[in-house]
Amino acid sequence: MDLTIAAVPAYFGTMGAEYLFLRRRAEQRGPSAADYERRDTITSLTMGVGSLLAPIAASKLLGPVTPGRGRHAKTLLAVAVGTVGVTTIADVVARQAAAPPLDADDGESPSCAETPNRRRRRRIARVARRVAAAGGVASIVTGGIAITTRWAAATKGERLFQHRLIRDLGTGPLAFAAAIAGWDFIYYWNHRFMHESRSLWAIHVVHHSSERYNLSTALRQPVADALGVFLPYGLLALFGIRPSLIAQARSVNLIYQYWFHTDTIRRLGPFERVFNTPSHHRVHHGSNQQYLDQNHGSILIVWDRLFGTFTPEEEPVVYGLTENIDTFNPVRVASHEHAAMLGDVARSSTWRDRLSYVVRGPGWAKARRAATSPTTDEPGTPLLTAR
Repeated sequence: MDLTIAAVPAYFGTMGAEYLFLRRRAEQRGPSAADYERRDTITSLTMGVGSLLAPIAASKLLGPVTPGRGRHAKTLLAVAVGTVGVTTIADVVARQAAAPPLDADDGESPSCAETPNRRRRRRIARVARRVAAAGGVASIVTGGIAITTRWAAATKGERLFQHRLIRDLGTGPLAFAAAIAGWDFIYYWNHRFMHESRSLWAIHVVHHSSERYNLSTALRQPVADALGVFLPYGLLALFGIRPSLIAQARSVNLIYQYWFHTDTIRRLGPFERVFNTPSHHRVHHGSNQQYLDQNHGSILIVWDRLFGTFTPEEEPVVYGLTENIDTFNPVRVASHEHAAMLGDVARSSTWRDRLSYVVRGPGWAKARRAATSPTTDEPGTPLLTAR
């Protein structure tokens, strides 16, 4: 039985109790970012339901195109390879057409004013850029689906358990403890990668999109996990941990994460040296500069202490994103960063930029956009806007 489903009544019971407590506190001290806001809560609950349904939909949609398994996988790979080729050719044509002419054709020189030949070259460059924009997005999407689905299929716990490196550890307490600790360790790195790689951040940003922080925020979960390449939890199976125990460890991990999404619990003393707590996780949800990309742990905070990503809660936390999206639309919440990422891919004129916008961090993307924002579309100037 999935413990996260069994815990649903407890979720709603504790959210109700927290709501009453926060309402009384607001009457005494004034409103805060911890208070429940109807539209925000509905969005969080909607995303929670979506996260339960998304894996079912992903299996139906992505299964047929999974390389090595799906009946349409070869078509997907052909589209990916074909769009890469078309985009590369379009990039070359756009650069050549936009370059100033070297020879004086019909009296034309690089310093001459607009001529019919130059206008023709500009039209060719624009068309080539449009082709490159569409092809770049198509190749990133189809290639990404091919990579993520194949990786997920190849790293399933059931598959890796058949090739385990040590004997079966069974289902005893030690095996269960190893599963929980192992899941927590892998989770730390995956969570950290989700903040450091934009394609993974596009999945995870859903959880950070609320400017509120209460127990309902814990249920604002991603719906596009199937589109990410993660360090596989199935690796635990190589060390003799049964897939059934890995699944149970996942449930324990998720349930533990629920309770620390609250402002009603302040500090917990020595407990906080080893375990993740509301105070530690409030930092993780902060958009304050010193809180960005800190405290990635789930059950244990020791991973952050060991690997240099721990920051204690000091100044008041400002929740949300560094650039909030100002919407309660679940579709927009779930897709806005993917849309922005693919928009950057479409505006790119080189494969280095296209891939960097996907695999490098959100901070890099913002800096790169600032550095390459076009101010003109004169020949010879890189035009990053798809028209």
